[in-house]
Amino acid sequence: MDKIQTPFILSSDILRARQQGLPIVALESTVFTHGLPRPENLILAEDMENTVRLEGAIPATIAVLDGKIQIGLSRDQLQRLANADDAIKVSLRDFASAIIQKKPGGTTVAGTMFAAQQTGIRVFATGGIGGVHKEARFDVSTDLQALASIPIIVVCAGAKSILDLPATLEYLETMGVPVVGYGTDKFPEFFSLGNNHPVSIQLDTPREVIKFANTHWELGMKSAVLVCQPIPVDYSIPSNEIIDVLDQVSKEVSKLQSEHKIKGQEVTPYELRRVNELTNGRSLQANLELLLNNARLAAHLARELADSHHRPNIL
Repeated sequence: MDKIQTPFILSSDILRARQQGLPIVALESTVFTHGLPRPENLILAEDMENTVRLEGAIPATIAVLDGKIQIGLSRDQLQRLANADDAIKVSLRDFASAIIQKKPGGTTVAGTMFAAQQTGIRVFATGGIGGVHKEARFDVSTDLQALASIPIIVVCAGAKSILDLPATLEYLETMGVPVVGYGTDKFPEFFSLGNNHPVSIQLDTPREVIKFANTHWELGMKSAVLVCQPIPVDYSIPSNEIIDVLDQVSKEVSKLQSEHKIKGQEVTPYELRRVNELTNGRSLQANLELLLNNARLAAHLARELADSHHRPNIL
């Protein structure tokens, strides 16, 4: 049986950052291949990278191109991926398919976590994690299993509001994934600040988060550390406003699924598109702002993590 060459290709920026011990932040690509319309998707991809750079870290946007898993993309590669009509969503099960078919692919939370950990990147910024769907409890995102088994720091604004948040948090608890509230003791609810569900622990500075993560892993734990910070308050949508919208979208999805018109990976993009339509674009603006906010925090955490490697471990 022929062996394939290593599927990971690191950009020159990422190779240099690794050699020099510079802070690196992994960024997913599904958010701009499947989550946003054109041209906003490319603008966001570039803004995310620029935000990480401005905060003193090196961005590593991850995707599949030309049969390889690319760790860090050039501007031409970003443009190509953002404009690809045949891009597929790449979660854990999809890497082999994308590689052997040489299809362009945007990596999901789970896919990005896997590729980041395989190439030594320990901090990842995303928008919201996947979870347990309200319409079908058996529809559980691969993100949750990845969080249970891949030891990196994941910065998010909680889980997507369209999900069953109590069931999602219960799954994370069962699988031993610590849910850190950054500056909050409540689980953020993506578009909303969140005031209904407690987190595992509240931490308020990058140094506290890195000390917590290092302690978690030094004890032998294998899970990710999920760091959740609320959306900036000026862009949040009050939960009582978003609930009606989400209920309507949930009913639409149930009907479409019963009629076999959408399924699987088609569900989340449909839900997010309908939520944006029903909020007159407010949810899109909120999404953009929370993504940039998370990129900022991830850069601070990556810098602190890099610094911690040079400090003596005094208990």
